Amino acid sequence: MEIILKKDVENLGLEFDTVNVKPGYARNFLIPQGFALLATPKNKAALEATLEARKEEEAKLIATANGIVEQLKKISLTIATKVGSGNKLFGSINNANLSEELAKAGVTVDRKYIKIPGNNIKTAGKFTALIRLHRNVEYNFDFDVVSDAPVEAPKKVEAKTEEAKTEEA
Repeated sequence: MEIILKKDVENLGLEFDTVNVKPGYARNFLIPQGFALLATPKNKAALEATLEARKEEEAKLIATANGIVEQLKKISLTIATKVGSGNKLFGSINNANLSEELAKAGVTVDRKYIKIPGNNIKTAGKFTALIRLHRNVEYNFDFDVVSDAPVEAPKKVEAKTEEAKTEEA
């Protein structure tokens, strides 16, 4: 079912986007909550008229979004977190964590505009998040997730077992 969004809906789209959703989701949630309306020819024409009237405002929003993208291009972000064996994280990294780290780096991006594939990162490595600042402005932001402390080598365990063997003898 094709609908027009009246408000930003997380994991679906931004205001004035035309998206396809399952009929039950549209009828039972989006339309009654006032988040969307049916994409009838009359509503599509009204959307076009609204977008035409908002052209100057849209141009300002696009310029602002492009400015943020230029700031993002200059940032090389590395998120340090606790990592266990097998490169697995204690917990996970999600769009809220990435938003906080970007704020620390000097770029404010709301977490609802950030999409991480799979919604969570549970291993260390290089990742890409889609940052959608406007319906026409998207940016694939690359970042690294690394360990915040060096992993202790198991040599100490071996040394203790050798000491225990000499004491037993």
